[in-house]
Parts: sequence; C-alpha cells; structure tokens
Amino acid sequence: MRFGVKTRPEHVSWEWMRDTWIAADGIPLFESAWHWDHFYPLTGDLDGPNLEGWTTLAALAQATTRIRVGCQVTGMIYRHPAVLANMASAVDVISAGRLELGVGAGWNEHETTAYGIALPPLRQRFDQFHEGVQVLIALLTQERTTFHGEYFRLTDARNEPKGVQRPHPPITIGGKGPKRTLLAVAKWAQQWNAIEGPQQWSELKAVLLEHCAAVGRDPAEIDCSVNVMVRGTDESWVRHMWADVGPATVGALGLVAVAVPVSLGLSAVGTPTIVHLVAVGLVGLAAYGATLRVAFPATFATLVTLLKRVLPSVPRLPRLRRAVEVSP
Repeated sequence: MRFGVKTRPEHVSWEWMRDTWIAADGIPLFESAWHWDHFYPLTGDLDGPNLEGWTTLAALAQATTRIRVGCQVTGMIYRHPAVLANMASAVDVISAGRLELGVGAGWNEHETTAYGIALPPLRQRFDQFHEGVQVLIALLTQERTTFHGEYFRLTDARNEPKGVQRPHPPITIGGKGPKRTLLAVAKWAQQWNAIEGPQQWSELKAVLLEHCAAVGRDPAEIDCSVNVMVRGTDESWVRHMWADVGPATVGALGLVAVAVPVSLGLSAVGTPTIVHLVAVGLVGLAAYGATLRVAFPATFATLVTLLKRVLPSVPRLPRLRRAVEVSP
C-alpha cells in the first residue's frame, strides 16, 4: 500500500499550497502530491479564487525535491494535446523526473460555458480524448510525430526537450466510465484513479480487467488508486473516531488510509461512522493493490497522532511505521 496527498487549489493562498507540499515532501510516508485542473472552485463560493493547475504545478515541482507531482487530472478539452505534451515535458525536466501525467476527458460545464471552451457530447468528447492520449504519447516518445485523426492533426511535429523519464512520464487516467474511460486505461495508462465508493470501485475494477484481457494488457502494469476524503481540522476528530470504533477496529480496517482530515472536504463525509463504513471497503481495495491518495490540511499533527496510535495494531506495515517515526 502506498500513500499520496492531494490539495485543492480553491479558496487558498499560494503560500498555503507551497508550504503544504514542502511539508509533504519531507515526510517519507507520502509518495506523491496532487492537485486539480480547474479554473473555478468546485465547493464553497464558486466565484472564489482557484489557482491554475499547471502553472502552480511547475512552481511546486521547483519547491520540492523528492515527492512525485501531478495534476489529478488534466482536462483534455482545455489544451491541445501537443501543447500539453510540451508542458508535461517541461515540468518533468523541472522536477528532475518526478511528474505523474494525469489526464481525463473533461466535464465541467460551468467553466467551459464561462470561457467559451467547447464541451462536445460524450461520444465525441471521448473520441477526442482517445486521440489526444495517442498524440501525447507520440510527442513524449518520438523524435517526430505525424498524426492524422478526426480531431487532431500533426505533421512532422517535434517536442524538445523530452522529459527525464523513459519512455515517458507515467500516465494516470481519471474517471469511471466503464466503456470508454476504462478502455483508455487498459490501452495507455500506468495508473487509474477513480473517486468512487468501495462496492462501485470493485465493480469498475472488474470491468478494467475485462478490457485488459481484450487488448492483451497485463493488469499488473496498472496501479489503481482511490481518493479518500475525511472532514475535520483538529485532533478532536481523531479522539471522536478513536472512541467510536476503538483501536483494534481501526488497526484491523486499515484506517491509517483515511486518517487525514481535509479542511475543505466533502460535506457528505462528516462523521467517524461514515468513515468507518468507507474503511471497511478499503480492505478490499488494498487487496487489489490500490494506491490510497489522501487529502489533507496544512498541518500533519492529526495524521501523525492517529498513525502512531494505529500502527501497533498493524504489524504488516513496517515501512509505514518507519515513515511515521521520522515524521515531525
């Protein structure tokens, strides 16, 4: 089991984002750090501030030294894939080979309407997305690319310098569409990310396995990740959860994966009881080798406090135990 963090660039300052990622960079527990690719907030005041994804990602890559960095996920409708390939290569160079390239078809009608960006019907959007991923991979790996598709046409196109990673930065495809999204994952992705409940996630994973078999892809080549969002901002949340489910249950259910409060979390995830139900399903996700990506606030005190209480009940996680022992 591996852990990452995700921050929302909405309603926060650049200094908060930067300091949070620098803090995550110093904690070996966290393998990767992510934010999103939106121009407007998704929660709270929708007219509020939201930092642009790839500009801040480049700056965050420069501000950190170890942790892998990514945008979860980049809407293909927002940028021509040739432009995105150049951006990705540059960030991979800036980060010294730490970029995770997250992509998706795009969906936000609010943003596209406001900015006059075309949001095609689903069938056309996913046709365009499939072409876009192929353009990305070609430009990230080939010296020259010629591609004549229905939506994108490149002629003897170059993208230099290439990124540091070979053959290209790992591609994460986000989404849960069983027909088109999961087929794209089976064909091209190194990671699949879905924001979904345990039962639904397991059903989607089964569909992904079918797509892998159909295209001849080894599913072991694809990391599967989920997002776990917990609401709360201080240690009182830890005490309430601890009293509610008890240390043995917390350890057995692997609640280490959800022990991070998020300042602007989903309102639906509001009590330890709901978190407990989510954690029950996470046992199954861990069995599938899922990567648990966790959202968190600027301070790690709550996380470290709960992890130190939980770890004695989780004897199979020595690497995680060592990571927490060296945390501040």
